[in-house]
Amino acid sequence: MLDRLQTNPGSRKARKRVGRGHGSGSGKTAGRGQKGAGSRSGHKVRSWFEGGQMPLSRRVPKVGFTNIFAKPRQAVNVKALARFEAGTVIDAAELARVGLVPRADVPVKVLGEGDVGAALTLRVDAVSATARQKLEAAGGTIEIVVTRRAAKKQKAEA
Repeated sequence: MLDRLQTNPGSRKARKRVGRGHGSGSGKTAGRGQKGAGSRSGHKVRSWFEGGQMPLSRRVPKVGFTNIFAKPRQAVNVKALARFEAGTVIDAAELARVGLVPRADVPVKVLGEGDVGAALTLRVDAVSATARQKLEAAGGTIEIVVTRRAAKKQKAEA
C-alpha cells in the first residue's frame, strides 16, 4: 500500500515563485523592495548585525578586567575541616569525595575562617598564614604538595 500514500491536504504549501511578472503579485523587484543591500544578490545579514547602529557590545560600558595570570585555586575554610576525625589525612581527592571542592585535579588552598578542633594531616597546594596557625595549634601537620595539573604546568614552563 506504499504506492497509495498521500500527504494530507494543506500540509504542504507550494513555494512562492518570485520574479515571474506583475500578474503574480511579486514581479519586478521580486519582494526585495527598491534599493539597498537587501535588494542585491548574495546579501546576507549576520545574526548579530543591528542595522548599522552601534552594536550592543560596544554601547555597554566596560568595567574591570580578567587577570590572565591568576592561578586557579579551590578554597576550603578551616571550619569545613571540622567534620573530619583526628588523624585523618586530607588531600584534594578526599575533599572532592566529601564534596568540599568540585574537582580533585585543581589546586586547593586552605583559608583560615573558623576553627578546627582535631589534629589533621593536610596535603594541599597552599595554606594561608591564619589557617596554618590554627591547624598547628590544634596539633595538625601540613604538607604542601603539587597537583598533577600544577606539576604539568611547571614542567611546561621549565
